[in-house]
Amino acid sequence: MSRPARPTNNRMIGGVCAALARRFGTSATTMRVIFLLSCLLPGPQFLLYIALWVLLPSEDKARAAW
Repeated sequence: MSRPARPTNNRMIGGVCAALARRFGTSATTMRVIFLLSCLLPGPQFLLYIALWVLLPSEDKARAAW
């Protein structure tokens, strides 16, 4: 199983939802809707998004590392 990476295309803000959608085999739109709905619940969703944005490498950087 490969490590998730933020795609260089199909990004809205940082590509985190697109990377998670690719990882879990769903569409990016579905993942974005799930994220928006989760924002209605209490919790650190925005902090988690920012952390994943920083921690997940960009797709072009991930290819260069391999």
